[in-house]
Amino acid sequence: MTDISVRKLVVFDCDGTLVDSQHNIITCMTESFQAHGLAAPSDRDIRSSIGLNLETAIHRLLPDQEDLDLLNKVVLAYKEAFFQQRLHPDHEEPLYPGALAVLEKLSSVGCLMAVATGKSSRGLNAVVEQHSLQEYFISLQTPDNNPGKPHPQMLERAMEDAGAGPENTYMVGDTSFDMMLAKNAGCHAVGVSWGYHELKELSDSGADHLIEDFAELTALIFSK
Repeated sequence: MTDISVRKLVVFDCDGTLVDSQHNIITCMTESFQAHGLAAPSDRDIRSSIGLNLETAIHRLLPDQEDLDLLNKVVLAYKEAFFQQRLHPDHEEPLYPGALAVLEKLSSVGCLMAVATGKSSRGLNAVVEQHSLQEYFISLQTPDNNPGKPHPQMLERAMEDAGAGPENTYMVGDTSFDMMLAKNAGCHAVGVSWGYHELKELSDSGADHLIEDFAELTALIFSK
């Protein structure tokens, strides 16, 4: 049996890290607020909430955070908007440049990989299927079966599935929520520059490493 102390596990966030989905998220969030007579949040505020589970993200964006009935209605409207969006023939959540190459490289050297995301299971599965990524991930963790970020359970379950320890597990993400998730689980926190939070936010929330390009990731992991 492989020693848990040497097995490497790389856990990726999805939105803003593997795929650029901000246009779709902003469009659906805008539609869900307007459907209930609410002014849409700014694009910047919506981007700042990406990475949280849907209910928490919308709760942060609502002008009246005490209205739980309205919260539930906006959540349902968002889910319907995204469902309808996926039916469009031109719907796309494109991989960031270098994402597929790094997955192929890490897989080729025997590194285990997983995903921990604020996206729903249905949404994550759609991305995995769209880009034919099924072979790369040993574990797919979402808020459907876990507390949302930055609670450590998603990472803990990914490590359990992989048989990996926190000292050799790397959480790769673009938001402060990802960095806090890594810290709460005792893992390495790797922040990426191409996502939805500023590098300073990533540093302030505990990033151990910051990378500008996916090509830096493999060297970082195997330098340890």
